[in-house]
Amino acid sequence: MNDFSYTQATSAKEATSLLKDQPSAAYLAGGTTLLDLMKANLAEPPQLADINLLPFKGIEQTSDGLRIGAMERMSDVGENALVVQQYPAVSQALLLAASPQLRNMASIGGNILQRTRCGYFRDAAFPCNKRVPGSGCPALEGDHHNLAILGVSERCIANAYPGDLSVALAAFDAVLTLENQKGKQRRVPVTEFYLLPGKTPQKETVLEPGEMIVAATIPSAAHARRSAYLKVRERSSYAYALASAAVGLDVQGGTIRAARVALGGVGAQPWRSREAEKVLTGAPATEATFRAAATAALQGAQPREHNRYKVELAQNTLVRALQQVAAT
Repeated sequence: MNDFSYTQATSAKEATSLLKDQPSAAYLAGGTTLLDLMKANLAEPPQLADINLLPFKGIEQTSDGLRIGAMERMSDVGENALVVQQYPAVSQALLLAASPQLRNMASIGGNILQRTRCGYFRDAAFPCNKRVPGSGCPALEGDHHNLAILGVSERCIANAYPGDLSVALAAFDAVLTLENQKGKQRRVPVTEFYLLPGKTPQKETVLEPGEMIVAATIPSAAHARRSAYLKVRERSSYAYALASAAVGLDVQGGTIRAARVALGGVGAQPWRSREAEKVLTGAPATEATFRAAATAALQGAQPREHNRYKVELAQNTLVRALQQVAAT
């Protein structure tokens, strides 16, 4: 780990100014992601700006939906009554992540900004286009059994977002509020926040230098209240998803009036499947419909030798999630 200086920011302006002056500095909230990267020498910020005193907290109902402050802890949000009742998939996604100890520390903003768990990215002994553009992607021909099959490129097949929360946020049209050095805020849908690797895999989000996440807002909707998050992994706890699905259905009289679908563990970003939603909307809530939606969701998959199993796994995960929600 490199030497660094530490400042506890007392305002957003102070925090963003620090990063304006030192673009390679970093914000510190729970530290559960950043410190891992620093210990592996994958992040070497010369200065840490502790933002735990900033007022980006609160879980409240607004005219735009449920607003969750970026400094809230994962466990507090996952167990919050409003989240459990109105957005069960969001609650489930949070409480299936990591361990209780990490959930107690990790902030919502930091969780959204998780980086890939690709072993080649995490090991500086290997080349990696995310770390050093143009150096190569050994995962293409190496160990890629747990990497992406949707939205990949010949320069990177690593999952840009390995977690659970943003899968649910993407499914339910959540919007992030970002703030820059001048105190100006902008709103970005979660589905537009993450960037596909393309020719620039080192660019993972639309965040500008010094910009920070202030809050996430999830619109209220019938399909959000009737929702679920299903996660399939190699062991039953403290493991990242091989495939996951966040789904919501508004069903009346056996017919699906509205549907939301997002997949995790299989995409180069939290993968919103509007193709699956089109199949579901207006159709009967039956297994045949769910399987047709699952086929549509994985149509554009580009699996390689060792992760081909993810196509069927993701399809079955989505079907099971839809069946679970339809039965409620």
